[in-house]
Amino acid sequence: MNTDGLQISGPIKFATPRIVDARGYFSETFNLSKMQGMGVTETSWVQDNQSYSKEEFTLRGLHLQLPPFAQAKIVRVLRGNIFDAVVDLRQGSSTFGQWQGFTLSAEDMSQLYIPQGFAHGFLTLERDVVVSYKVSNFYSQPHDRSLHWADSTVAIKWPLPVDVEPVLSTKDDAAPGLDALKPELGAFQ
Repeated sequence: MNTDGLQISGPIKFATPRIVDARGYFSETFNLSKMQGMGVTETSWVQDNQSYSKEEFTLRGLHLQLPPFAQAKIVRVLRGNIFDAVVDLRQGSSTFGQWQGFTLSAEDMSQLYIPQGFAHGFLTLERDVVVSYKVSNFYSQPHDRSLHWADSTVAIKWPLPVDVEPVLSTKDDAAPGLDALKPELGAFQ
């Protein structure tokens, strides 16, 4: 697995090489030992999730869970491509409130490791996108939080065409901004 560090410490973008032959290809998409070699400290991955987005410019996020149900994630695209964004919500971090964005696609088979303490979301860049991700803790509705995708304090530069609004869930559209979430973020160090 080849890795690319990001500007914010913690997340890791990495490639999953393919072995190609006349039949198609084979790729090792997860190997705990190799993940630990890249600096990933989680050793327990308890749930796999998959989403399908029918429309181009569907935006999912920005999502997180508070401790003790905080989740690390490993995100990959099974069909299509996305613009993925993470926001550092670790109190005391030198990059608190900053974001990092990049593309992930089924074609290049890149993946993203996101540690606990980050909000995560993605924008589909075409129709019929399938995204899969592992999480290190179970979903807990009472600990589930969202950060508004267009919060002006964070100011993510989503690659949306001029005059195009993303397809959003009601929950994501009504999510609070960073200032409203700050009192709950003290558990992230």
